[in-house]
Amino acid sequence: MSIKACFPRTLQTPALAFALLMLSAPIARAAIDPAQAAFIFKQARAICSRDAGALWGQTLCGPMLLVDPDDLTVVANVADAGGLLTRSGAVFVGHLPPSVTVSDTTVLWSGTRWCELIWPWPMRLDPDMREVTLAHEMFHRIQEDLHIERLDGDNRHLDTLDGRYLMLLEWRALAAALQAKTPENGRIAIADAILFRRQRYRIFPDAEANETALESNEGVAEYTGVRLGLTTPEARTLYAIRDLSAYTEVPSLVRSFAYATGPAYGLLMDEVSPAWRSDFAGHQLAQGFDRRLGAALHLAPSDFDQLKVREAVYDGDGALLAHEIERDQARQARLAEYQARLVDGAVLTLPLAKSNFEFQPQSLVPLGDQGTVYPTMRLTDVWGTLTMKSGGVLIRKQAKIATLSAIGFDGVSGKGPGFELVLKPGWTMVPGPRKGDLALQRIEKVVPQ
Repeated sequence: MSIKACFPRTLQTPALAFALLMLSAPIARAAIDPAQAAFIFKQARAICSRDAGALWGQTLCGPMLLVDPDDLTVVANVADAGGLLTRSGAVFVGHLPPSVTVSDTTVLWSGTRWCELIWPWPMRLDPDMREVTLAHEMFHRIQEDLHIERLDGDNRHLDTLDGRYLMLLEWRALAAALQAKTPENGRIAIADAILFRRQRYRIFPDAEANETALESNEGVAEYTGVRLGLTTPEARTLYAIRDLSAYTEVPSLVRSFAYATGPAYGLLMDEVSPAWRSDFAGHQLAQGFDRRLGAALHLAPSDFDQLKVREAVYDGDGALLAHEIERDQARQARLAEYQARLVDGAVLTLPLAKSNFEFQPQSLVPLGDQGTVYPTMRLTDVWGTLTMKSGGVLIRKQAKIATLSAIGFDGVSGKGPGFELVLKPGWTMVPGPRKGDLALQRIEKVVPQ
């Protein structure tokens, strides 16, 4: 199963409102302009040239593929090993088959491992965001070579009141550390950030392993984007601080938090322990960012008796907590709605065998032990394609199934409220275990007698 986020990694547009709109609104698309594509490839080469392999001991440069998700046309910076692309001036052009995931991701196609980017790339108006995201995605292409695992972790605790509030307090402390005027003030703010994190780990026993997994994947990639995409320490610090602020506005932190914590912790570790990356590859899951930074500064163990005192430093008027309580009340109502529609009501069940997911990472909604709701997504598997524009899909990884509401589904057209299901030949719908349920099933071939 391959789960890929297909939306912008950061929110650093000139205005946060525009950034949030970009996450949810469809973008007017245009054919890939080879000249613009060549310019993007030039930007990527410039990033690699500035680094010269110094940060991770390996250049980020390599095969890059721009993809139009509407017609699957592609423009590449190099020829593919399989010889399917055609040279067109300084670039190579062709088409992707529908079976290939279309996303900002790393993809293996035609014998080549690509850094794949969704067109239109120039729509990302903030030049800093373009540079950071280029470096971020190029890092993912070499991540396997560095022996850094690509994991997500089950961070559903970050959708709870306590989990979110402690994370947001941690972010405020990290921002204070990045802006500290003296080393001592920075040290105090870092200790506060670690205190809030360690309290979260006390409340949620599995949180440390799960947060470390995503931070070691997307967090380190975003840190790399900031370090290599931007050219001055001041620009990097400003970008990291803006991340810590901007991500407070996304619907869910479950899969997006690491894009904020990764740059903050990485830049702070650059200051106190510049060689931290040398033993990171291959050992990233053994020690999280907080433990690495605390050890480098020789910080004493967190004093949990001081928790309320330090909390008041960052939320003295209680406005943040009041906002989070209001948000949690709305979340509980939304969970009840999803429970009624995707669990208790009549559902359509899809098996997950060889799945590719394209989704908005900032929108995921954990539904307790039932699984995770993806409000919108595109899912492909051996049976065909599901396009969910509204209504939500419940993904149950353990059971390897996806469920969506069967109410209002038209089996002939494959359309239901907010979604469309396109089946490949050899698959059909059959009644499920409960009244009104439907299940997808492969048609058994009849052997002639």
